[in-house]
Amino acid sequence: MIQRFIELGEGYSDIYEWLELLKTNEDRFHHVCIFTSVLKDVKKLSVALVLKPASEGNFMPIYYCREGIEYSDEKTSKRILLIEKTLQERNYSPHRLEVKHSSYFAEPALYHQYLTGLLRLHHILPPLR
Repeated sequence: MIQRFIELGEGYSDIYEWLELLKTNEDRFHHVCIFTSVLKDVKKLSVALVLKPASEGNFMPIYYCREGIEYSDEKTSKRILLIEKTLQERNYSPHRLEVKHSSYFAEPALYHQYLTGLLRLHHILPPLR
C-alpha cells in the first residue's frame, strides 16, 4: 500500500478545501490528526485527513495543511473553531500528536517520512504489506 502526504496550503481557502475533502469523502474516512509543533516559542498546528484507499488501487492519501494555524491558549483561531465544529458534527475525534517542526528537516520528503513513522507507531496508519 502506498501512503502519501498531499500538502494543501496554509490559508483559509486551504482549510475550506480540507474540510470539503472531509465532507465529500466520508465513505473513505479513516482518521483525522492534529499535529502540534513549536518553533521559536510559537506553537503551530497542522491538520491531516487520512482516507482509506479507493476501491481500485492501493493508494492511501493523507491530505494536510502544514503548520498554518498559530495556537494560543488565550485566543482560539477561527480556523481551529471551524475544524472542531465540523469534526463534532460528524462525531469524529482527532488524534492529537506533538511533532517536531518541519524546519528541522532538510526537505519535505524527510518530514513526511518522520510523520509516517509516527502515524504507524500510533496505529493510525496500517503497516506496509
